[in-house]
Amino acid sequence: MSGVATIKVSPEVKRLLDDLKVHPRESYSDVIGRVAGRAYDPEPLSDEEIAGLEEALSDIKAGRIHSEAEIMAAFGVE
Repeated sequence: MSGVATIKVSPEVKRLLDDLKVHPRESYSDVIGRVAGRAYDPEPLSDEEIAGLEEALSDIKAGRIHSEAEIMAAFGVE
């Protein structure tokens, strides 16, 4: 059984939704569903990946960085 809900949006949000329509007669439900579907990440970062990113940010903040040229030279890439 399908339900219907009425939501209140500001004029600015309505303009954004209008701008996101693929065609003028597309429903707001379809627009919101498309946008929400793109916002959902089916493969979220693992704890290990998050820890690696945090470590990389710490290295950057501490100045432990190398230029692209230094890295390419270290790996013998021209």
